[in-house]
Amino acid sequence: MNLISKALSAITGPLFGVIDKAVADKDEANRLKQEIQSQLIDSENSIVKAQMQIILAEAGGESWLQRNWRPLLMIVIVAIIANNYLLAPYLGAMFGVGLMLDLPEPLWNLMTLGVGGYVGARTADKGINAWREVQAERNRAQTSLYREADTK
Repeated sequence: MNLISKALSAITGPLFGVIDKAVADKDEANRLKQEIQSQLIDSENSIVKAQMQIILAEAGGESWLQRNWRPLLMIVIVAIIANNYLLAPYLGAMFGVGLMLDLPEPLWNLMTLGVGGYVGARTADKGINAWREVQAERNRAQTSLYREADTK
């Protein structure tokens, strides 16, 4: 779960509790909660789209460095991790020599954010699309029920 989702969950939990206490009609309370959740998902989707636009603009840039700095940074960080946890321990065990490279915590966090951000963005994108499909199916079902009721 990414930082945005955690923040939204921290807000919606207490907010939904207040709605449950303040609104006596359960159907209305559920409708309000669904509307709030829909707005929050749309907001999160806007953030993901903005991030995606930045990455796409960089990827479509004229300069080779502009297009590739993020992947290069991730490769360097992964190479340091591979050295420290795979290569250096084996070289040390076999030959008594193994160079460990310092990986400052901010770089570790950056790699975690880079990998997690990509995975989180893909997960959020898939989740939002699935949620929209469910909502569209519900709307079609409700429209169908209203049409049946009108014809009777």
